[in-house]
Amino acid sequence: MSIIQFPKEMKWGVATASYQIEGAINAGGRGASIWDVFAKTPGKVKNGDNGDVACDSYHRYEEDIEIMKDLGVDMYRFSVAWPRIFPNGTGEVSREGLDYYHRLVDRLTENGIQPMCTLYHWDLPQALQEKGGWDNRDTIDAFVCYAEIMFEEFGDKIDHWITFNEPWCVSFLSNYIGVHAPGNTDLQLAANVAHHLLVAHGKAVQSYRKMGLDGQIGYAPNVEWNEPFSNQMEDAEACKRGNGWFIEWFMDPVFKGAYPSFLVEWFEKKGITVPIEAGDMETIQQPIDFLGINYYTGSVARYKENEGLFDLEKVDAGYEKTDIGWNIYPEGFYKVLSYITEQYGQIPIYITENGSCYNDEPVNGQVKDEGRIRYLSQHLTALKRSMESGVNIKGYMAWSLLDNFEWAEGYSMRFGIVHVNYRTLERTKKDSFYWYKQMIANQFFEL
Repeated sequence: MSIIQFPKEMKWGVATASYQIEGAINAGGRGASIWDVFAKTPGKVKNGDNGDVACDSYHRYEEDIEIMKDLGVDMYRFSVAWPRIFPNGTGEVSREGLDYYHRLVDRLTENGIQPMCTLYHWDLPQALQEKGGWDNRDTIDAFVCYAEIMFEEFGDKIDHWITFNEPWCVSFLSNYIGVHAPGNTDLQLAANVAHHLLVAHGKAVQSYRKMGLDGQIGYAPNVEWNEPFSNQMEDAEACKRGNGWFIEWFMDPVFKGAYPSFLVEWFEKKGITVPIEAGDMETIQQPIDFLGINYYTGSVARYKENEGLFDLEKVDAGYEKTDIGWNIYPEGFYKVLSYITEQYGQIPIYITENGSCYNDEPVNGQVKDEGRIRYLSQHLTALKRSMESGVNIKGYMAWSLLDNFEWAEGYSMRFGIVHVNYRTLERTKKDSFYWYKQMIANQFFEL
């Protein structure tokens, strides 16, 4: 039996996102988001599900904080719904929206839980989408205005800020692959959006610095790991492109001030250019205090001509899969964290999302989600390996506190360590909740 021990200063937490848990889409004068519109477009979300009610955490946040207090977490990563603050994206600020988040943050603090606030977790005000969304550079200015209001209101209450969650999803998944809102399928549009997100991130960091606030600010890209099927050069290069789409494309501009040349050239062969304006790259390259990393899965992959965007074929190498069909690949977690540290140095890293989908239901009041416990133990072992190897890990946020609206999958996929009955909204702590609670209390677990 092996013991996996973590340092006492390690921060432990859970993560959620506004549209996935809040519900109450018309409360407090909240405006419509792109996800309100997308979810109600026939055929876009499984079973026609939407976030109108979700987990109703808007009304039940006190109950959810009590659950977190019992869990013993140090931090709670949540996101703010931009349309609750600016119902029309710009213009008049909603005092009711701000007051809701003040109540949430105050209650967290009262219970000894540090808030980690994500400004943008995908719920763009629909009013801005109708003016071009993230393809329109005016949205950059609207985001900065929104960020500044949040910094002014909460700068003395929130010490950890994330500008954007998963910019790859906001750009390429949502505007090229088309699976998420707003559901476009245009590669040039996606490249434009990706660049504008990075500019907005840089400008928000600049604003935060100008205000002289004491906290820390970063962003949270999602990453995966493609391991070459063989040591052949073409397999290695194909995997480098696939990994780079998540890693270098969104990190090189921030840490090195330029897009990765190997991908720029690849895109240019497809007629895709980045709409860089004077001063953009300097704006993007603002020093940040930490990097958030979201990791779920990875694959063995190899070169195959005309396979997808990068001539990259995923190979079914026999890994176990979670209920959403994603490989369980903790080795990829270790490798991607090691690679990021090699590329960008020992920047402080928070794991801002890591978790698994298992659709176990309560039986006699108990949810035996053994698969999730195995997933957590495997990935925390990989995380400890990375720490021993020099990766500067500061904290870990399990995804997710609650079962919730899983975007295009609707309510069909459960990622929570707390089960939610979507009919009654009753919360039931899963076995994984109690496993994680014990691990946090002890700062170690046994394999």
